[in-house]
Amino acid sequence: MQQMELDSILDFLRNKTILVTGATGFLAKIFVEKILRVQPNVNKLYLLVRANDAKSALQRFNTEAVAKDLFKVLKEKYGTNLQSFLSEKVIPVAGDITFENLGVKDSNLIQEMWRDIDVVVNVAATTNFDERYDVAFALNTLGAKNVLNFATKCVNIKLLLHVSTAYVSGEKPGLILETPHRLGEALNRSPGLDINTEKKIIEEKLKELSSDETANDKSITLAMKDLGIQRANKFGWPNTYVFTKALGEMILGHLKGNMPLVILRPTIITSTYKEPFPGWIEGIRTIDSLAIGYGKGRLACFVGDPESVIDV
Repeated sequence: MQQMELDSILDFLRNKTILVTGATGFLAKIFVEKILRVQPNVNKLYLLVRANDAKSALQRFNTEAVAKDLFKVLKEKYGTNLQSFLSEKVIPVAGDITFENLGVKDSNLIQEMWRDIDVVVNVAATTNFDERYDVAFALNTLGAKNVLNFATKCVNIKLLLHVSTAYVSGEKPGLILETPHRLGEALNRSPGLDINTEKKIIEEKLKELSSDETANDKSITLAMKDLGIQRANKFGWPNTYVFTKALGEMILGHLKGNMPLVILRPTIITSTYKEPFPGWIEGIRTIDSLAIGYGKGRLACFVGDPESVIDV
């Protein structure tokens, strides 16, 4: 059954043109490497990278993705032909999902993308739990809307895959169903959740802080972080990250129209399991500090319920 499912996915990816946002992020580059390795007959991958221009975008992709050990299996497979293969399949694009048309400035390139793209995979996000509210809202909420708007202009679009998080469901015991988040529906059922209102609250707070002569970058950052936590808690979410991701889901669900939309909600993301090889990770993420502490003998025990289920 698993092999049949894999074959079905590989058939779907054949000759497809895919846009991946947040392409130098941890999850996105694992996704990109996997596609290039298992389906080399993909047509091409547009990789949206925060950069000033196409040259800088290519440099970031090579430095932050291709140069990593993650790509060593591809390097072994293609050897000296790897760069030729990548130049044929991969097009790094300078852009930013917080802007209209994803910040792509080349009008000819935009038209080409709208004509060619079959699949959009939105992985761009800030995953900091206590991110500044304005930053998290721009990326995780309004950014999702910008990606949807871009996808609707792709004449051959077959799928918009949006990567969210399981923790948009909040902290609660028992079975948690994969139910969609409805626009304006708070986790704790509090009234008044409105995305436009949240946008205005952010704008007013920034205006207030900018007019405060005693404010500096540090105090403004702290104030915006506090605002995010306050707004999240008001409506039942534990932190700014999951709150703004939930708002992003709401926007997509409300505005998708006929767009074929899949929202993926992963749980705790750690290292690679089997492919391209076991154990690849970048930095110390989520529960990795516990694994490292235990492995080095510095964490002899950890208080917890032995009956608990953890999903990684």
